[in-house]
Amino acid sequence: MVGLKPSERPPTTAVKFLGAGTAACFADLLTFPLDTAKVRLQIQGENQAAQAARSAQYRGVLGTILTMVRTEGPRSLYSGLVAGLQRQMSFASIRIGLYDSVKQFYTPKGSDHSNIITRILAGCTTGAMAVTCAQPTDVVKIRFQASMHTGPGSIRKYSGTMDAYRTIAREEGVRGLWKGILPNITRNAIVNCGEMVTYDIIKEKLLDYHLLTDNFPCHFVSAFGAGFCATLVASPVDVVKTRYMNSPPGQYHSPFNCMLKMLTQEGPTAFYKGFTPSFLRLGSWNVVMFVSYEQMKRALMKVQMLRDSPF
Repeated sequence: MVGLKPSERPPTTAVKFLGAGTAACFADLLTFPLDTAKVRLQIQGENQAAQAARSAQYRGVLGTILTMVRTEGPRSLYSGLVAGLQRQMSFASIRIGLYDSVKQFYTPKGSDHSNIITRILAGCTTGAMAVTCAQPTDVVKIRFQASMHTGPGSIRKYSGTMDAYRTIAREEGVRGLWKGILPNITRNAIVNCGEMVTYDIIKEKLLDYHLLTDNFPCHFVSAFGAGFCATLVASPVDVVKTRYMNSPPGQYHSPFNCMLKMLTQEGPTAFYKGFTPSFLRLGSWNVVMFVSYEQMKRALMKVQMLRDSPF
């Protein structure tokens, strides 16, 4: 047995909610540079004139990270981290922490197991709920990750995270903080289904067929499969979401217009720009998050049972 033993009582909704947000923040801390590299690769080629004026060209995950460290310093890899952690505490807590509760809500009474349609509905529902609440944090995170700072003399548009919220609201209106919410809802509904449903099914089958026990190896295999499936199906929507949310006012009329411009100007391969860092990030993020999440649930339930115990 690796890690804490499963609790005698099933984890409560509050435990899942808190555990999911905490585990997601821990995963973000470890994988944030990969996410930043993914954003830089996704927006590369978006504005050819601006790209021609820039000296930094990104090639591959490692090349992007090394270029950023060389031209902007190591701190650039964690630009937008505060907004990223704010996002995970609100976003992951809802989409992951409430998944089981919503799945149970959709499951017909008297049924012992949830079918694939029920799980997909639950994944789409919690994903959409989470985006609606956490969209401003995602907009700010992407703006920080996409901005380049080449030296002490370079102009910083935002002095900090809270200033970014205020500046976007002032210059683009409150709606600017929810810019790209439709492609983001689409993207996260797909990602949530890819992650939660895949993890749920793989873990269930591994346990049902007694291939693995409910511990670290089972959680690792399930999380890795979930990360790959999520990246494969969500990458095109993710690129459109990143481009649209990072664009200045007027560049794209709508997410659909952004998608059409990408297709006509850069070809279909543009939709899979940054796929490798996306998979490295989502794969590693899922492994860290789900393994931590399972342990967090057990630890929090252990604390709760100790508090409830009269002895």
